[in-house]
Amino acid sequence: MKHLSAYKSLYILIAFIIYANVCAAQSTRTAWTEKTAKAWLKEKVWANGLKLNTHEPLNVVEFARQYEANKANWDKVIAFLRDRNLELMAPGKYPISGEDVFAIITEPAPKQLDSAGFESHRNFIDLHYVIKGEEKIYTQDKKDSVIVSKPYDETKDVENYAVKGQEYTATPKYFFLFFPGELHEPGIKSGGSTQVKKLVIKIRAVK
Repeated sequence: MKHLSAYKSLYILIAFIIYANVCAAQSTRTAWTEKTAKAWLKEKVWANGLKLNTHEPLNVVEFARQYEANKANWDKVIAFLRDRNLELMAPGKYPISGEDVFAIITEPAPKQLDSAGFESHRNFIDLHYVIKGEEKIYTQDKKDSVIVSKPYDETKDVENYAVKGQEYTATPKYFFLFFPGELHEPGIKSGGSTQVKKLVIKIRAVK
């Protein structure tokens, strides 16, 4: 009985230590503001030598929060963008960190704007980067009135909406980030650009 009591005490101690460490880790996370997050973004320590820049619209506070909470995976994302010769890579799916982070390279035919084609995700962050060519990306603030055109599909982690949006031009100079809940419609035909090579990196979001 004494042995059982000792084991029980040991289990309680271990559980307390784990709980304390979790609380300590949470308490050390930065309380990001728009000002501190913009300063962090401008310093570009996160870029680790990557020459590409982020493109508006960007939720800079959420970017800073997600990076700090999941630095190991974000560093792998940056390394993938920095170190791979993306122009020579074949279309397909490339694992970066198991099923939590993976890249998809496509050569899609540019599409026409579809007001019902906006999408958002709940579990993954989207990084969109045009490797070659040019496309339009439309975004919309979900705070505005929206109509769900396709209910959320858990297997695909996507919900679609019928809305109007703000137009942006995606080129090989920049990448776009869309966090869970942010509406976007990528892959729209841009002027005379007919041949596009595209990279999307899916990054599981930290809740």
